[in-house]
Amino acid sequence: MDAGLAAAPEGSKTLQVTDRRRHQRVQVDILGRFMLEDRREYPCQIIDMSPGGMAMITPVEGRVGERVVAYLDHLSRVEGRISRVIDGGFAVELRNTARKRDKIANVLTWLANRDELNLPEDRRHDRFVPKNPMTKMVLPDGSEHVCRIIDVSLSGAAIATDSMPEMGDPITLGKMQARVVRRIEGGIAVEFAAVQSRELLEHHISAPD
Repeated sequence: MDAGLAAAPEGSKTLQVTDRRRHQRVQVDILGRFMLEDRREYPCQIIDMSPGGMAMITPVEGRVGERVVAYLDHLSRVEGRISRVIDGGFAVELRNTARKRDKIANVLTWLANRDELNLPEDRRHDRFVPKNPMTKMVLPDGSEHVCRIIDVSLSGAAIATDSMPEMGDPITLGKMQARVVRRIEGGIAVEFAAVQSRELLEHHISAPD
């Protein structure tokens, strides 16, 4: 995606990644999940963002200086610290690598121009609920557990389950190989070993009817 985003069409808006314009904000509507230092996970909505910061609408309060790790549609993992509290949420100063800042700038450029230039939707990280949300999870010890898919993207899923494998454990979800990446309220989040099309994912992740 990066290569395609970097070459913005003539006349489109651009976002320069320089120190002088590092905090140029773009209004967005990006959904995701985030964790504060207590490691509990909550939903969030990003309402504006730059390579150096973002404003989040959240269901919980955070304190200035607290570390935030977020998993966002289109951007995957970003992290930083709360810089100030805003109405309904807080602002975060992002602390990512130069490569990640470049990716954020590319994604923001694409989002800013998507409607104006009729660019195609990037659905790599969009979440959806499969037609059959019930599936079977096989843990490393071979035990099988029925669980429910909360939502899924082409790169991972959120699973409602009473069984709590360890972080990093390899599991099988339906016919998909995955790895546990974090705990969420009432279950776990997993990352798939390989990304497939939505049609194949629907077929492989759910238990047979």
